[in-house]
Amino acid sequence: MTDGASSARAFVSLIGAGPGDPGLLTLHGARALHEADVVLFDYLANPDLLRHCPDAETIYVGKKGFSEYISQEQINTLIVHKAQANGGQRVARLKGGDVYVFGRGGEEAEVCAVAGVPFEVVPGVSSAIAAPAYAGIPVTHREVARSFAVLTGNTREGGAHYERLSGVDTLVLLMGVRNLGQIAADLIAAGRHPDTPAATIQWGSTPQQRTVTGTLTTIAQVVRDAGLEAPAVTVVGEVVRLRESLRWFDLGARVGGPLAGKTVAVTRTREGASGLSDVLRARGASVLEVPLIRFAPTPDDGPVAHALHDFEGWLLLTSNQAVTALFAFLNRAGLDARALARVKLAAVGPSTARSLDEHGLRADFVPATPGARHLGAELPAGPGEVALHLTSQLAEDDLRSALEARSVGYRRAELYRTEPAQLNENTAERLKEAAVITLASGSAARHLASLAGADFDPLSLPVAAMGPQTADAAREAGFTRVTVAQTASLEALADAAELAVRQH
Repeated sequence: MTDGASSARAFVSLIGAGPGDPGLLTLHGARALHEADVVLFDYLANPDLLRHCPDAETIYVGKKGFSEYISQEQINTLIVHKAQANGGQRVARLKGGDVYVFGRGGEEAEVCAVAGVPFEVVPGVSSAIAAPAYAGIPVTHREVARSFAVLTGNTREGGAHYERLSGVDTLVLLMGVRNLGQIAADLIAAGRHPDTPAATIQWGSTPQQRTVTGTLTTIAQVVRDAGLEAPAVTVVGEVVRLRESLRWFDLGARVGGPLAGKTVAVTRTREGASGLSDVLRARGASVLEVPLIRFAPTPDDGPVAHALHDFEGWLLLTSNQAVTALFAFLNRAGLDARALARVKLAAVGPSTARSLDEHGLRADFVPATPGARHLGAELPAGPGEVALHLTSQLAEDDLRSALEARSVGYRRAELYRTEPAQLNENTAERLKEAAVITLASGSAARHLASLAGADFDPLSLPVAAMGPQTADAAREAGFTRVTVAQTASLEALADAAELAVRQH
């Protein structure tokens, strides 16, 4: 590609992430994230949305209240810098709510225009509408309110001129929880009746949503008594009275098992989202996907090519990644599945077997109980036969030991590498608040344990493990509060997470 063609690739998508519920991201927004090389996300953008961009560089640029992690000017500079880097990149700027509703998206669009970087705006669902809706409050209603206004509650830059809004039926205040007492007094002084209904919704549309109601006279004290903090939306107007008959989210979506309103951390690889997350969300959990490990190509295909040359024994695959890496190797070598015609395929469990099936190959053997030791103990190979294990540089020894105890020859070739992933600051902070952490592999357990430091001790957290082998690895790594899934399935692992929450 020429330099000119590379530069032409520079592009910025300013994406509204919605109010918090990851299901409210638009299809256009999801597509733009998938195509991004770099994603800048803020405090109010649900980190779950990063599953749409598993291969992108992700940068947390969060700002919370009056305490800024990074200034707006620095964010503006970073957007342009990343778009112009490496000869041109696609940058996704993921912003909570809507891009242009008090999100300073206009400033970010302006800096792109000045720098000559093409950009698009992908509108998002604003919390000004969504948070009240999830709390059972329509901002307009034919018989109650025929107009509404959205205001910033940030009064640092001067008066709000509330007297100009005397004819507006519903007022929606964003970023106003800290100044709510003064705002309410100013509204009353501007002519609003002191008994006008008011409601404040914290973390609207998420499992952490909390709503309190009062009047202009009482709402500030009600919010203080309830301990509500930012992010929160306050609604003022007669429509608040409709909450008692129209509330639905806090009466329905959050009813369920012990995971309702709890944060469950799902450890996974960098390359893909976990199907477990969807199972947990259906049970009311707030899911934090934690990329503890990432997979990288082996620096030299030679050992694998040599090991597979004329091989006719059992080929052992002990992870989904091994299947992915195997077909990536075949593609690089100009080969396809026909190169495996003379081998017998053994998968460590049903998930790995399904990965093979997706490539048009059926596993010749899957142990009754998933796990490397069970594969080694149950593999239908006799003394003198040879098994080739294609795996990473961190392969556990259980498989080799089990096979050699039966006089089955064991060979191993490094097909890919398993490396630690770096956690961004936002993920690390949220991980501390998790009610339970799920572990699908021994390597995930070891990598999680390695995060222990002066201000964070993951070993103190309860974990749910996928099978006895992963549970053993977790205990060996130092975890003491381990719950084991009864079967190797996502539903069973979710059951184990629920049990861990109840027990701990």
